[in-house]
Amino acid sequence: MEIRVPDIGDFQAVPVIEVHVSPGDVVAAEDPIITLESEKATMDIPAPAAGTVGEVTVNVGDLLSEGDLIMQLGEADTSAGAAAAVRERVTSDAAPAPTEPPGYGSPSGLYETIEVAVPDIGDFEDVPVIEVHVGVGDSVAAEDPLITLESDKATMDIPAPVAGTITGVRVAVGDRISAGHPIADLRTGEVLQPEAQPETVLQPVRAPATAPAAAGARGDVSAEVLVLGGGPGGYSAAFRAADLGKNVVLVDRGATLGGVCLNVGCIPSKALLHAAKVIAETREMSEHGLVFGGPEIDLGKIRAWKDGVVARLTSGLAGLARQRKVTVIRGYGRLAGPHLLQVGTAEGGTTTVDFEQAIIAVGSEPLTLPFMPVGDERVMDSTGALRIDEVPGRLLVVGGGIIGMEMATVYHQLGARVTIVELMDQLIPGADKDLVNPLAKRVAGQYENVYLKTKVTGVQAQADGLAVSFAGPKAPATDTFDRILVAVGRRPGGDLIGAENAGLSVDDRGFIPVDKQMRTNVPHIFAIGDIVGQPMLAHKATHEGKVAAAVAAGKNSFFDARVIPSVAYTDPEVAWAGLTENEAKAAGVSYGKGVFPWAASGRSLTLGRSEGMTKLLFDDVTGRVVGCGIVGSNAGELITEAALAIEMGADAADIGLTIHPHPTLSETVAMAAEAFEGTITDLYLPRR
Repeated sequence: MEIRVPDIGDFQAVPVIEVHVSPGDVVAAEDPIITLESEKATMDIPAPAAGTVGEVTVNVGDLLSEGDLIMQLGEADTSAGAAAAVRERVTSDAAPAPTEPPGYGSPSGLYETIEVAVPDIGDFEDVPVIEVHVGVGDSVAAEDPLITLESDKATMDIPAPVAGTITGVRVAVGDRISAGHPIADLRTGEVLQPEAQPETVLQPVRAPATAPAAAGARGDVSAEVLVLGGGPGGYSAAFRAADLGKNVVLVDRGATLGGVCLNVGCIPSKALLHAAKVIAETREMSEHGLVFGGPEIDLGKIRAWKDGVVARLTSGLAGLARQRKVTVIRGYGRLAGPHLLQVGTAEGGTTTVDFEQAIIAVGSEPLTLPFMPVGDERVMDSTGALRIDEVPGRLLVVGGGIIGMEMATVYHQLGARVTIVELMDQLIPGADKDLVNPLAKRVAGQYENVYLKTKVTGVQAQADGLAVSFAGPKAPATDTFDRILVAVGRRPGGDLIGAENAGLSVDDRGFIPVDKQMRTNVPHIFAIGDIVGQPMLAHKATHEGKVAAAVAAGKNSFFDARVIPSVAYTDPEVAWAGLTENEAKAAGVSYGKGVFPWAASGRSLTLGRSEGMTKLLFDDVTGRVVGCGIVGSNAGELITEAALAIEMGADAADIGLTIHPHPTLSETVAMAAEAFEGTITDLYLPRR
């Protein structure tokens, strides 16, 4: 038979990076015959059947697309000795598979919560519970009785299958249960002493009796793992679960995968910020003898370029989903029971998905202000601002956090006169003030106004603009703007998914509590990303999604990040990871500090930007780095070194004695460590 390139999604002209077979080789079904490498990933093309390789028509470096001929495959030679030539593909995990039963309770703190169900009790059905022997927090040994049942023939105890700690009781006296009914949730491993109980014990609860569908209900589509939400966390969870052998269904409301981040958030905003940076740099170079004419701005072409970046990434995700055989359903999903999801599809119909396990990744929505004119296109949220329909003469940005400041950067460089209003006493309130000061100083000289400790109290839509009322020490009573961007934060969507039908706990802000394995109070349902709490960042959601997928596939994985970096892609950029000085002071943590000003950095000066700073915080007791803050060009790229140092438990000598290339911005991290140790030569610091 002729072996051709199968459906590989939207990829075209993909290079061959390895050919695994030669004429005469014997292959088994699914043995790899070639490997392709796209811009997204490498992919093996397997043999569709066993046989003997005939002519191979491709070579390393060839560019292939769907339908291109790879080789000829004949019947396997069954003569003596031929079988010895069959290729065996050996794979291994990064770590050995756990022994059975797993060795939970190790010094690294690995435990698993299992659901204990009624075992086979013969022909008995609906047997009443007459006694419950355990409560949440109780420690049990293997074979200890959990409950007692009483049939018309006899009483019977249901024992614990392994030792552990009870984290949830799923039955009560008087309940009638049968084989397979959940009894309790048991945290396996060494018995936990009272002082060693987990920080958060989630109480499993039953789905309400009025839930429209219960466990065992069948849907139009079945999944071992359902993922609700196709953002960075959701698609990462879906793809990882599929890689681990699960049958995965991914439900997302968007026309394309990627969620808010890829479609109307992180990615398009960074494209526009790059355009803004190019404009700013050409203007700044005029001071150093390189003069360009003023930019001619074509908003249509900018939009097309930005949308092209997004389309390239979303089409790549669609291809990755097809390659992994992940079923994608487009529509709004709501839980209809603990094992059933109802989806209002994009085509206007309804479909249902039954699932064994689910991962909730529905993200968040922009907050709105009640006094904003409803339906007025001049009032924008972040999604509307990214469309750049026009460049307003005067733009008011309500909220001086990361989103507001990033969009202000874009619109300022495109020609708008920008005013910022922020309720707190500094811009980007989550960061230390000394990090924000260089940014605050720069924008104070560029923007029309920056009002701190100020709030908007009302907005009136008028023909000539939006009349805004302020309350603040330096703000006017009223002012008029052509457009308003509302960037006051986001709210999670935990209360919008029918959580009550599955018995999911949701707090009054819309967050769903989870443990370190991303389990909700319903053990077979996980939640990740914005919906489980701050910080609402795509990279946090991605890691949480991979943990949830691994746990759903039976692996012993935990989300145990020591730091989650934050970045404001403003000009200059502001980035921080780990403990901030504000947090350290509030918690009474004793710390030391090493600071390196970029005015002494050769690389920073060659960029024409000397206002930056790198700051490291060290624990006074252990000497290890516990926090970092950077402001300046490419701070978002530099913060990763500090994040890794914190995760690895590095001290100042570890960082300072690591040779950094010169001249670079990265060496400012080493110099901050040297400043703390007192070994720096690029500054003169009095001896401590």
